[in-house]
Amino acid sequence: MSAVPPLPQQAPANIPNHLAWSIISTVLATCLCCPLGLVGIVAIVFSSQVNSKLNQGDLEGARRASNNAKTWCWVATALAIIGLLLNIYVLATGGMAQYMQMMEQIQQQQ
Repeated sequence: MSAVPPLPQQAPANIPNHLAWSIISTVLATCLCCPLGLVGIVAIVFSSQVNSKLNQGDLEGARRASNNAKTWCWVATALAIIGLLLNIYVLATGGMAQYMQMMEQIQQQQ
């Protein structure tokens, strides 16, 4: 009677959670763009689900959460880039000086 070797345990797949990217893109999008950048919180939520689903053995759920996190990271990153470009445009065209003049006029009217 030969002993049957134990089956090797399947290691969890290397599924990225994109947590660092989701946090950085959310902060940058919120600071550079507007409160609309807070959509990055959705990326953070999906990112945090990846590891818990892996620990539960739900590889397909972890892949879906990772893909959703990546999609929302790209959305937040796009908002951060748009916000950065708008800020550069405003500063390059003297928009801040016009804003300060408008604020001074409002204060003088009061």
